[in-house]
Amino acid sequence: MSKLSACDPLIHPDCEITNSTFGRYVEIGKGSRVLNSVIGDYSYCDRYADIANTRIGKFANIASFSRIGPTDHPKHMASLHHFIYRSSYYFDGREDDISFFEHRASRIAYIGHDTWIGHGAIIRPEISIGNGAIVAAGAVVTRNVNPYEIVAGVPAKMIKRRFSENIAERLNTLAWWDWEHDILDDALADFRSLEIVAFLEKYED
Repeated sequence: MSKLSACDPLIHPDCEITNSTFGRYVEIGKGSRVLNSVIGDYSYCDRYADIANTRIGKFANIASFSRIGPTDHPKHMASLHHFIYRSSYYFDGREDDISFFEHRASRIAYIGHDTWIGHGAIIRPEISIGNGAIVAAGAVVTRNVNPYEIVAGVPAKMIKRRFSENIAERLNTLAWWDWEHDILDDALADFRSLEIVAFLEKYED
């Protein structure tokens, strides 16, 4: 595997990238599609992820075959089909419905820092996933997820908290994901070995 870079994202073969920006040390897995999205420092997606109209924080872990911000069909109209809004594909002289695509792009999903989106999970448009949260494999998320919650199921529901609310609040305040790269390097041994309370006590002001 190539070493990650602070300058350029590591984009594996067969990806489709459109109108998207990437932070430092970002990796995009083979065959993934990223559309109208921003992916923050150190975040990555594994193979064949499909990400649209999404703002992703730092250190997000997005598993293979996950889908974030899937687009909707016009269920309130007489037909659900593409011909209504991709009209130029079907009819000579017809234009596509630009307002429909603009509305799609405005429905932003938000993925917080240090999150884990499991294999095959689906996160609907306009959903927010809080910092440190985990979305289980195969979950379909239709409601916002609070920081440091673990959700699973269809539709996804909280099954437990990673940490107590006090610890979660302290982690959010510490915001280690905003540390400089060399500070993260210096703290690596503590990330690996310290229990959460000891880690907080060492690094809180």
